[in-house]
Amino acid sequence: MSDKAPESTGDHPPTDPQMTVQVPKASGRVFISYASQDAAVAQQVCAALEAAGLPCWIAPRDVRAGESYAAAIVQAISSCRMLILVLSKSAIESSHVLREVERASSKKRPVLSIRLDATPLPPDLEYFLSANHWLDASGGPVEQILPALVESVRDHGSVAGASTTAARLGSPPTPPPTASKSPFRWRTRAVAIALFVAAVGVAYVLTNKLWLEKHVASEQTKTAATSVVGDKSIAVLPFLDLSEKKDQEYFANGIAEEVLDRLAKVPGLRVVGRTSSFQFKGKNTDSASVGAALGVAYLLEGSVRREVGRVRVAAQLIAARTGAERWSDRFDSDVVDVLQVQDTIAAELARALQITVEADTAPRTSVKSAQALDAYLRGQQAFDRNTQEGCEAAVAQFQQALSLEPTFAAAANGLAKTHAVIGEVGWLPPRVAFERAREAALLAQRLDLKSPMPHVVMAQIHVDYDLDWDGADRELQQAFALGPRDSYGALTASKLAAQRGRWDEARQLGIEAVALDPLNPDAHAMLGYIVYLRSGQLVEAERSFRRALQITPDYAVGHYFVGEALMLQGHLDAAQAEFRMEKPDDGQLVGSAMADFAAGRKAESDGQLAEAIRQNATDWPQGIASVYAFRGEKDRAFEWLDRAYEARDHLYIFKGDPLMKNLVGDPRYKAFLRKMNLPE
Repeated sequence: MSDKAPESTGDHPPTDPQMTVQVPKASGRVFISYASQDAAVAQQVCAALEAAGLPCWIAPRDVRAGESYAAAIVQAISSCRMLILVLSKSAIESSHVLREVERASSKKRPVLSIRLDATPLPPDLEYFLSANHWLDASGGPVEQILPALVESVRDHGSVAGASTTAARLGSPPTPPPTASKSPFRWRTRAVAIALFVAAVGVAYVLTNKLWLEKHVASEQTKTAATSVVGDKSIAVLPFLDLSEKKDQEYFANGIAEEVLDRLAKVPGLRVVGRTSSFQFKGKNTDSASVGAALGVAYLLEGSVRREVGRVRVAAQLIAARTGAERWSDRFDSDVVDVLQVQDTIAAELARALQITVEADTAPRTSVKSAQALDAYLRGQQAFDRNTQEGCEAAVAQFQQALSLEPTFAAAANGLAKTHAVIGEVGWLPPRVAFERAREAALLAQRLDLKSPMPHVVMAQIHVDYDLDWDGADRELQQAFALGPRDSYGALTASKLAAQRGRWDEARQLGIEAVALDPLNPDAHAMLGYIVYLRSGQLVEAERSFRRALQITPDYAVGHYFVGEALMLQGHLDAAQAEFRMEKPDDGQLVGSAMADFAAGRKAESDGQLAEAIRQNATDWPQGIASVYAFRGEKDRAFEWLDRAYEARDHLYIFKGDPLMKNLVGDPRYKAFLRKMNLPE
């Protein structure tokens, strides 16, 4: 399936057809074969099939911890019902993919190809594929063939049925003529990017709710990811604002988010994250397309009409495939009781889907002040802007909500998380922002003993500011015992695991963070920076950074991240171009100083470094330390690391940082690790 090292995501070593293994009984699973460059598409295919109740085997997810990749693949192919081949130029060039197809053919397993481009087949691969049916996704997003794929897999024994499927798609039963097409032309479109990333999230959204201990992390994640129940899955779409003045969008969005949050706590129900479902806001997309894109069986649509003192919320449950209505209701409420409405909707939806709601998911107490609720929902909308101005506005709104209603736990949670984001990004000095976050998080813990959010915020404070790894671990254990892990929790846990050198665990958690919030640029960027960059998977890191920029083109430090990945790959001109696209205080000067040095332009590097010190000395000493370490100037590097330590400047990324590799053999490196309470 892959042409790279087995530790890379989606990669494994060559299979040996002569290898002697104990073949398990037929599992009925679908084996997905792909090159590592096509991992996102392969995950999307896997998500669509499993959402339809068709279990899959895909590496690296289904390789048990400590198990031989080659042996696992041989066993999986031998016991699979069929093989799905993600066929592209990369797959054609992969000897591992060829061996997987060869073995499937030798076991007389049907092979269904999904063509991503029109690269001609080499004779050895054509020999195995010429008689097999295929689906063509070379002319647009892969979502267009997913319904046909599901149907074909269900009826994989019927060649006629497969031919009918291909004909319905306008695809001939033989490979298409060669043409000069970009194999990933569809990926350049923002909507398609959103759809494929969202579908990747479906495959992981049911991951285990308990904290991953190192020795069982991979197994638990694998088990949870494969236990998808297709007819118990739902996406909550943005609610429409039907108010007369059309000025209540923030209120309608807030109610939809509250319903989504409530549904996410219902055991046995898989709920797609907000950023995935809310991407369809304002789009006239049919239910079947939305359901296929998100990999869900049901959609919840709704509307909010707010008048003086009163709110009317209407909601309907739609079967995604047919568009048929399964349930609908309308609720009239006082403004202050509207949060009770979302509890009622969630409970009725659970009953409609024949899911039992457990006692600990009982409705919460509503707020008493309409003004407090209004400020809270406005704060949510401001926070979602993901800007400094938005966070500052969110702080003001959450504080107003708490001043109006001091026991409003949700507002305290929002305030804590916002301050933590401000501290992490550096919009305020960490000592200021994180202490404010701590105060708000402790308040939220006192106000709501069952909320996981303030424990996750406290864990972030311990990781980013306190350097208290054991304290972070305790908070995360508490958080994940109280409720399902969201993207924020998974990302915080990934940072902790990486700092402790538990790379497999960090990778699984980073992937989970992306899956749970697939259009969150922070999740993609941190997966690349915390995991891929530090484990030497530079191409994967670059892809993660570029995806963050595709989602948010003005993402702060996004071009710096891409530039660092390119520089470490040796692409110095391209790296310098990326660095120069960044703002000076977001990495332009630091990055350029390293790229110039790597290119042998010492004088230019000196100039960039001097300017970086002038502009970034206070707010980014860790960046200055990186330049000196990269240039091999150890004394200055450790001097600036001490400054970074005093400022608590992103030291959670220190261990394993490739920019610091020149320091590793120095005794001061181990001393610095001890100073940070980390194992040497």
